[in-house]
Amino acid sequence: MSFPFAWNEFADQPHNVAPKSERLRYHFRHAGSYVDLAWSNIVRAAPIIANLARYRAGMYKRPVILSNAFGLAVSPTADGDADPLDFLAETGVRETLLRIPSWEKDRLGDYERFARRVRDRGFGLVLALLQRRDDVFDLAGWTEFLDEVFDRFGPLASHFEIGHAWNRTKWGLWSFREYLDLARPAFDLAPKIGVKLIGPAVIDFEFHLYPPTLSRLPFDKVSSLLYVDRTGPPESRQFGWSAAGKAALLKAVVDASSRAGRDGWVTEVNWPLKGTGPYSPAAGRPNVSEDEQASYLVRYYIPLLAGGLVERIYWWQLAAPGYGLVDTRGGAWRRRPAFAAFRTLVRELDESEFIGRAGRGPARIFYFKKGGEYTAVAWSAGKTCEFEFAVPARRALNRDGAEASGSGGRRFRLEGSPLYVVFSERPVP
Repeated sequence: MSFPFAWNEFADQPHNVAPKSERLRYHFRHAGSYVDLAWSNIVRAAPIIANLARYRAGMYKRPVILSNAFGLAVSPTADGDADPLDFLAETGVRETLLRIPSWEKDRLGDYERFARRVRDRGFGLVLALLQRRDDVFDLAGWTEFLDEVFDRFGPLASHFEIGHAWNRTKWGLWSFREYLDLARPAFDLAPKIGVKLIGPAVIDFEFHLYPPTLSRLPFDKVSSLLYVDRTGPPESRQFGWSAAGKAALLKAVVDASSRAGRDGWVTEVNWPLKGTGPYSPAAGRPNVSEDEQASYLVRYYIPLLAGGLVERIYWWQLAAPGYGLVDTRGGAWRRRPAFAAFRTLVRELDESEFIGRAGRGPARIFYFKKGGEYTAVAWSAGKTCEFEFAVPARRALNRDGAEASGSGGRRFRLEGSPLYVVFSERPVP
C-alpha cells in the first residue's frame, strides 16, 4: 500500500506518514524475507568474526594515505544571496556529494546546471539518488528516472549512489527485497552508459542488511550512512561499539558478503544541533552544541580514516540550519565552529600519511606526515589530561586553525577540542 509522500523541508527528510499498524501487517505478510535475511547472515558469521579479529588487530598498525578522503555534501540552496560553491571552496575540500530526489524529475535541468558549476569549479562529484514509496510501485518510472539521470550526469559524476536510507520506512521501502527491486535496474543501465554505482546506503548500525544486498549487487564502492551516538562523541559506545569499532565491523561484514573486497565510503554523517527547533533532524535529546559538533567532527574523521578501513567520509552537509557547517537562517550565512574545524582538518591532513598512534587513558594521539612536517592530532576522550611528546613542537594550532600555545614545548594539555601539534622531526619511532 502507498501513502501520500510528505517532505520535511526544514530537516531535509520525509515525514513518516505510514501508520504503524500497516507496517506491522506488512512485516507479517513478508515473514519469508526475514528468514532469507537471517540465513544470509548465519552462513557468513564465521568469516565475519575472522575478518573482524584481523581488522581490529591491524587498525593503526600500517601507514594510510589520506588522498581525497574528505567529502562534503552540498545543495543548490536558494537561502540568502550566498553562493554555496564559494563556501565550499573556502573549506578546501575536493570531493562533493549532491542529492537528487526521484520526485523532482522536472527539476533535473536545474540540478544539471548546478552540477556543471560544481565540476567547473574543480570539485569531484558523487550523486545520491533518493527514492520514495511510489517508486516501489512504479518501477518503470523509477527506471526512467535512473536512465535520464545517468544520461545527463554520467559525464559529470564519478559515482551514483542508488537509493538512500531505505532501512527507514519513511524513505519508502519496507524490506531489503524492495531495495533489491529498486537497485537492479541501475545495474542493467550502468554498463550501457558507463557509470559506476555505490550502495547500499544503509543508515545507522544495521549491518545485518549488507550480506543479503551485497551478495546480489556488485557495487563499485560500498556506502554507509554511518552515524554514532548523536548525544555524545564518536568514542561513545552503542551496544559496545564506538565509531571506529563500527567501521571495523562494517568492513568485516562487507568483505564476507562479496567475493572481492570493496572500498567503503561513509556518505552521510552529522550531529544535529541544540536550539534549532524544527530544523534538527533528530528532535529531543539527540542534539549537541555547536562547539561539541565541531570537535566531534574531527574526532569522527580521524580514527575512521587512519584505521584504513574507510576510504572517504562525506559530512552532511555544507549549509543547513539544523546540522550544517553553515547556518542559513536570517539571510546572511553564518559559519559555525564546525566550518572552521572542517577547513582546518582538510588543510592540515589532506594528502597526508598516517604513521602511528599513541596515548594512554583518555588521551588520543594520531600522527601524520605531510611534506617535511609531522603533525600530531591530539585530544582527550574523557577528562582533561596532559601528554608529553618525545620531541619539542614547532607550533600548535587549535581545532579551528588559530595559533595555540605550546611552540617549542613538549607537554600539552588535552581537552575535548582537538589540537594540531606540528613538529620538524619525527615524533614517533
